[in-house]
Amino acid sequence: MKVLGILGSQRRDGVTAQLLQTVLASVDPVHETETIFLGDYDFKPDTKEQPDPVLDELEQKLLESDVWVIAAPTYWRALSGKMKDFFDCLRQRLVRFDRHGETHPDRFKHKHYLSITDCYTGTFENWVTGVTDQSFKTIDQVMTAAGVIRVNEIVMTKTWGVTELPAAKKAECIKRGQQLSKLQTKDDSTVKRYLQLFVMVAVMALAAMGIQVGLGLLPRAGFWLSYGSFVVIFFALLASILHFATFMKHRRK
Repeated sequence: MKVLGILGSQRRDGVTAQLLQTVLASVDPVHETETIFLGDYDFKPDTKEQPDPVLDELEQKLLESDVWVIAAPTYWRALSGKMKDFFDCLRQRLVRFDRHGETHPDRFKHKHYLSITDCYTGTFENWVTGVTDQSFKTIDQVMTAAGVIRVNEIVMTKTWGVTELPAAKKAECIKRGQQLSKLQTKDDSTVKRYLQLFVMVAVMALAAMGIQVGLGLLPRAGFWLSYGSFVVIFFALLASILHFATFMKHRRK
């Protein structure tokens, strides 16, 4: 397995770089690791006349890797410009477009990624206002379109004046790097989990409504219609709430 670190910061030795390198250094030595500092690459968008040769080189590195560790700081509540520019320039290569212009996963489907970002904002403020949320959302949106599977994420707050990672954050990075070593390539299990959730809702609803019927709190007439509609509606509402809580309003510390 090969793990590729992609550093989209202004400095190659700052906090973001330290987070990334700590993760990569914790990957089992039997696996290959490599780091790309985007500042070293003068890439440009492809044109109809000429694909960009620098993008060719970077694309090949992405293809040769099984896991991507995407590290970029949060500036002005958004992903750093260098990383965003990298995603924008790679857009035509990350996905496949159909005749309607819709995007579909292509050659990078079923690879995995870990996200890293950091900001000057304090921990509590970031937890309440979600300063780093947009950075993660941007990464997740691009990776989801490409069919790349999310492994985890790391965020560090209060980085103003920090020159060395705190012990707790270093330990978290080490843990994530060790987890990458044990990662098994597999398809995204999101659909499977939603199916499991549906079964659990159906079983619990049947038990609860069955008890209500036994106690005379629900009429027997039209039971199965009421049961079926309740399961579908309850599952849809619960799945929506879980999706919102997990992906839209995830609190990052």
